[in-house]
Amino acid sequence: MSQTSAEIKVVSQGRVRTRGLVRIVRRHPLIVTGGGLLVILIIAALAAPLYAGDPMALDPFKRLQSPSPDMWFGSDNLGQDVFARTMYGARISLLVGLTAAVAAALGGLLIGVIAGYVGSFDRIVMRVLDGLMSIPTFLLAIALISLTGPGIVILIAAIVIPELPSVTRLVRSVVLSVRERPYVEAALCGGARLPKVLWRHILPTAIPPLMVQSANVCAGAILTEAGLSFLGAGMPPEIPSWGNMISSSRLYLPIAPVMLFAPGVFLAITVLAVNLLGDGLRDLFDPRSKRRR
Repeated sequence: MSQTSAEIKVVSQGRVRTRGLVRIVRRHPLIVTGGGLLVILIIAALAAPLYAGDPMALDPFKRLQSPSPDMWFGSDNLGQDVFARTMYGARISLLVGLTAAVAAALGGLLIGVIAGYVGSFDRIVMRVLDGLMSIPTFLLAIALISLTGPGIVILIAAIVIPELPSVTRLVRSVVLSVRERPYVEAALCGGARLPKVLWRHILPTAIPPLMVQSANVCAGAILTEAGLSFLGAGMPPEIPSWGNMISSSRLYLPIAPVMLFAPGVFLAITVLAVNLLGDGLRDLFDPRSKRRR
């Protein structure tokens, strides 16, 4: 009898968990869809050495071959496995996108909080950021790479610098609107130190819009990296990245269209996943935007 009761309890718990998952999917479909796609892409990129093969291996006798069981997406003009290079290219795009988003978020959060509370610092730093906003990302990347040579660190820096002003302005606007509220003034009048007030009252208000903006920065960084690599100003040509693959395959589109479509489709799916996640976070933190739809 006790065994039957235990089985019934396990079944009921499973049903509750299933209903909970269904409720989450119904309430936040964009977050679940975008986040799920992004997690799958990250896992596939990290596990690429286990199943994708060597992206750098050359075989002149297998140039421009059609998809086959040995090479799922065929081979490129050098005899390299397009599938392996596509999976390894996901590492570059995701690394650049996530790193640029985190760097821009941390830098913008630090500068924005200080600018929102220190008037003299605000007047100086905002004018500097106004100047940075006038620098196109592509021109800055080309200038930095011409001085230092191509590399992923320079590429990320060239993406983060133009994105930093928009993130800083967002955080600064939140700090300026929140610091005048009664509960913040009451905390300061009650003897609370400014770092504690920032940690307990200011940062929790700034984090939600910062997360949404970070998703936009990540999607833009992935597209920027692909565009710079396509122009030859991003990753070195020998490194498998989606931009490099699209650039090298455009001449062979009539012969081997998979060379272009494979990285292009994965690039579109990745950007779509990040945008869906950002839209879902926006709806989660601002229910009014969801009601307007």
